[in-house]
Amino acid sequence: MTDQHTSPGHTDSPSAAGQEDPACDVAHGGAPAPVSTRTLVAVFASPVARFLLQYAGDAGYRPVLVEPDPQRAGQAGASVVTSAGFDGYLDETSDVVVTDHHRPELGLVLRHALAGKTRWVGVMGNPKHPAPHIPALAALGVAEADIARVHRPIGLNIGSHTPPEIAVATLAGLIADRNGRPGGFEF
Repeated sequence: MTDQHTSPGHTDSPSAAGQEDPACDVAHGGAPAPVSTRTLVAVFASPVARFLLQYAGDAGYRPVLVEPDPQRAGQAGASVVTSAGFDGYLDETSDVVVTDHHRPELGLVLRHALAGKTRWVGVMGNPKHPAPHIPALAALGVAEADIARVHRPIGLNIGSHTPPEIAVATLAGLIADRNGRPGGFEF
């Protein structure tokens, strides 16, 4: 298996410009990872949200779960913010991922996320099925331009099926976006 650190022609010697590769230095433990100021807000307690928040914390995000239903919030086993406390996490550093598109609160939560300065908003769901967020937001009077800001599908297309795989694909897509990369195997 090859990656950018073991591909043919890669060495740990200085580059042609005489500089070390900072990403390589971090990967090999020679330098600290850059401090991230990003927040990942998972909306709705779900198995995918649990893995997504765990992995997001490991990847340098400040993980937050928003769960408007107090019963489900109590079962989440994580730091939970209700919809009322959502505002404090909606800024230009926030990526909002809705992990359950079947919930009746879908439109309200998305409208709230879109009204903030949120950097990125996405809804999990199979692209072969109709996107329920579109009629939910339209019924609430959200402008078409704002509805178009909602990403669906989200994450990298790795054929994920289980909650951990879906979380990995989602987080990988967010990391690619955060780093200005397309994702996949093109370098």
